Amino acid sequence: MRAAVRRLVAAGIEAPGHEVQLLMLEASGLSRANLIAAATADAPADVRARFEAFIERRTLREPVQHILGWAGFYGLDLICDRRALIPRPDSECVVDAVLDQVRSDTPLQIADLGTGSGCLLLALLSHLPLATGTGVEADPGAASLARANIAACGLSERTRVHEGRWSDWEGWPSVDLIVSNPPYIPSGDIHGLEPEVRAFDPRMALDGGVDGLMAYREIVGLAGKSMKSGALLAFEVGHDQRAAVVTLLADAGFIGGGFRRDLGGHVRCVWGRMS
Repeated sequence: MRAAVRRLVAAGIEAPGHEVQLLMLEASGLSRANLIAAATADAPADVRARFEAFIERRTLREPVQHILGWAGFYGLDLICDRRALIPRPDSECVVDAVLDQVRSDTPLQIADLGTGSGCLLLALLSHLPLATGTGVEADPGAASLARANIAACGLSERTRVHEGRWSDWEGWPSVDLIVSNPPYIPSGDIHGLEPEVRAFDPRMALDGGVDGLMAYREIVGLAGKSMKSGALLAFEVGHDQRAAVVTLLADAGFIGGGFRRDLGGHVRCVWGRMS
């Protein structure tokens, strides 16, 4: 494991110790406690082979979540692969913000536009027992991943996937809450992203057009025409997009908005209610 840490550092991966431990746990099938107890023991040949294969993939900058096949998000273990964005800790602030704005004892209809893995929708439904949800997803691969995660989380009875564009979805007037983590990276910035993102996340889930705001304009325009009074619209946004998205919401008739910062102190969630 120490040798693996050195290899990952040489590959340009910062603070790889936690990842090495996760990969050894996966390769060995041991619990954390048993791994600590076995720290000085020789690794069995089959464990060594699996672990070395994992480390080789990680040196090529394949995301550790893809190697493991799962990612943790808001207390859920979600299936994770190339079909959709990796659920990331910073996105959990969107869930926190929404849960602060709604009541858990009230039936709600929720939609997640561009649901991808389904992480935002499933995290909300797991904490809102009377809510039902729809994940709207245009990419068939991502839609299949969302369905798999819905089933794995035991939420199939309260959740469905609409496979198609949000512009073709007809549920706008009936929902109480819409969340979305749309593509928001400016097209010209994608080449400068970390390899784990640039080479492994789906391009259509990243590319937000010339200024990164293309999806926000489309969603806010549709929402402003169709959402009912009092319904909440909450976005994940890029670190420098707060002002632009707030303006879009206000111009479309949304009021009572707010924002929340992520773990790094950047504004990561912006929301408003239909007037």
